[in-house]
Amino acid sequence: MRDVTSLDPDALRALSPGALTELTASLLTQLEQARQTLAERDREIKFKDARLERLTFQLAQFKAWKFGARTEAMNAEQRRLFEETVAEDEADLDAQLAALKGEAAQEEKPADDKRRPRRGRPPEHLRRVEHHHEPENTTCTNPACGQPMQRIGEDVSERLDVVPAEFFVHRHIYGKWACRCCSGRGEGRLVQAPAEPQIIDKGLPAAGLLAHVLVARYVDHLPYYRQEPINARSGVHTPRSTLAAWAGAAAGALQPLYEALRGFVLSAQVLHADETPVRMLDPGAGKTARAYVWAYARGEHDDTAAVVYEFCKGRGSTYPAEFLAPWRGTLTCDDYGGYDLALRGEGRIEAGCLAHARRKFDELAKAGTSLVAQLAIERIARLYRIEAQAREMDIGQRLAHRREHAVPLWNEMHAWMQTERQRVPDGSATAGALDYSLRRWTVLGRFLHDGAVSIDNNHLENLMRPWAMGRKAWLFAGSELAGQRAAMVMSLVQSARLHGHDPWAYLRDVLERLLAHPNRRIDELLPHRWRPAADATPKAAA
Repeated sequence: MRDVTSLDPDALRALSPGALTELTASLLTQLEQARQTLAERDREIKFKDARLERLTFQLAQFKAWKFGARTEAMNAEQRRLFEETVAEDEADLDAQLAALKGEAAQEEKPADDKRRPRRGRPPEHLRRVEHHHEPENTTCTNPACGQPMQRIGEDVSERLDVVPAEFFVHRHIYGKWACRCCSGRGEGRLVQAPAEPQIIDKGLPAAGLLAHVLVARYVDHLPYYRQEPINARSGVHTPRSTLAAWAGAAAGALQPLYEALRGFVLSAQVLHADETPVRMLDPGAGKTARAYVWAYARGEHDDTAAVVYEFCKGRGSTYPAEFLAPWRGTLTCDDYGGYDLALRGEGRIEAGCLAHARRKFDELAKAGTSLVAQLAIERIARLYRIEAQAREMDIGQRLAHRREHAVPLWNEMHAWMQTERQRVPDGSATAGALDYSLRRWTVLGRFLHDGAVSIDNNHLENLMRPWAMGRKAWLFAGSELAGQRAAMVMSLVQSARLHGHDPWAYLRDVLERLLAHPNRRIDELLPHRWRPAADATPKAAA
């Protein structure tokens, strides 16, 4: 592409008509590209401004709740959880605001800001792991000098870290180098290695400790008020409000990784979907309300497993419809009508869950009131035995195996159910179980036409169990943002577990590398692509 600025007026006049036409076309192309670039940047700025405004409003709202009188309507347990959640939410929003405003906004704050709370020193009894940082070049850069510099001191930065069952301290020692030759002439030069970026700038916790807090909270389901005395047994004082602030800041840093995981899940042709209720604290009313966690996982037979959770304030059809808006494929779900809106449109197919149909017969069989239910369970069991044989096959082999062995049993069971339905009276429990299967017969049999589709939704229901365990420990989410934060962290750690990764090792390594990692290569840190660094496990000090 030719640049007109490289031509002087005489050269332009000397161009032939054909060359002028070519130059004009090139200029028009450059102008169109510039217009598209400006339009794209304008859209990004508008999106960034809108998000900045929303986050600023949320932060102001949380601060108003924190210092307002509304907390008086809560009992002691609710007030404690609310205060922890506010500290966590504030740190989360501050981290997101700082990322939006960029480093320039951070530089506006003086380094010796007296309003900044003073952090405590790590306990002296903890072992120290020293990391020495020296400049690559300690030769004076003055062209008139060039003499070797001499070490004149050092700056020491200590960060608290933890490996399971042991706290220890990283000592980052930054050597300071100066040229005495130039200093004598009043041209003193100082060289020092740059400080490593941290999730919490000038904060106490290292990446391993942040990962430990997140894993204790979202994998082991330990509330902060239980983590505090556990840490105290090691002689480390970590108030619950401090733990909450650390978790909020770490979660804010993980947001881009969660968005990348969400995009990866939506790239699958087959998805599983399910939802489960959780309680959410309403600080304005001083009571809890029902919210929902929606889960979406790549197909059970997909080569690369992943799951993503989304915390929503309700169970309406708009939530899965918005989440699945850009997606096309086959969705395995139960009979809940909330998925109807998401399944509308071209390129979306519903697959039913045979386990749900079986449960209706199982309830009758356990009561011993229906011979039809027992016979239905036996027929469905034959289909599951065929599925067990095909589990390790590839998609093509599985489909062929199903067509040969499962399709005849499926057609036979359909005819049998239609006959039995005519024999049982309307309104009976047996009629209800038969009607459910017959009404959803087409979607229940979708697995017989696609080797990538599962016979049921048990794959995702198993991935919902951590939420059931968590509900028993923390009872309810402290806010909508707290629920979203829990969904984000649990998406990452549960996806890591699907690939055999230790959640703490994964989060520690990711939090350590995230700030310096190029955003365009964020996919490299997703659980299915992550590989631990060579020095992922801290070594004991000699």
